[in-house]
Amino acid sequence: MQKILAYQLTIVYFILFGLTLLIFHPIQWFCNNVFGYKAHKISVDWLQFFIMRSLNALGTRFSFNMAHKIPENEPLIIVANHQSMYDISPIMWYLRKHHVKFISKKSLGKGIPSVSYNLRHGGSVLIERKNPRQALPAIMKFGEYIEETKRAAAIFPEGTRSKNGKPRAFQTKGLEILFKKVPSAIIVPITINNSWKLVKFGKFPMGIGAHLKFQVHEPLKLSDFEDKMALINRIEATIKEAIH
Repeated sequence: MQKILAYQLTIVYFILFGLTLLIFHPIQWFCNNVFGYKAHKISVDWLQFFIMRSLNALGTRFSFNMAHKIPENEPLIIVANHQSMYDISPIMWYLRKHHVKFISKKSLGKGIPSVSYNLRHGGSVLIERKNPRQALPAIMKFGEYIEETKRAAAIFPEGTRSKNGKPRAFQTKGLEILFKKVPSAIIVPITINNSWKLVKFGKFPMGIGAHLKFQVHEPLKLSDFEDKMALINRIEATIKEAIH
């Protein structure tokens, strides 16, 4: 019975999601080309808000627990586990004042209205994961950008999404590069729960009634840690201990 309902609600979601992407694509283009970064940033923030509202059609709820204050006007490195593409919008919306940018795979930079445009023009970096000669210099340049602008770099060190919520081992290379290129960073670990349930049946139908939970852990000042591998291990343990 739940799956039958899921088919019907997924169609409604796809319509709302598709309309959101189509409407915000020209809005982004206009804001970016006429008014510049600040206006483009506002349009992207509201794109994330309406993507989340589209997911409400599936009975999706969101909880974003920020028990700790995150410093402003300082570069951030946001580190989180990864369960689905739906991890992204809540992080961008709830942490919007920190100007969150992502390390994304290059294939997402084309063909998706609104999403691809923002990845190409909003400050994120597109990498070919299987091509270190392209990926590593791109991440280095991205880190320099985050350090200079005092914005936030978000990275999913697992490298790929967990299909059942069980965390994968962290791949450390990207974090190591960011640590070198953003020496004044504040590290913000985030645990994500239940977003995998939206895609538990695959792309169609979507899962219904999921409660996506985001727990922001205590921020850590990078410069306080001499042993960077020990820091990575601590971040990984903190994130994974809170996965349900």
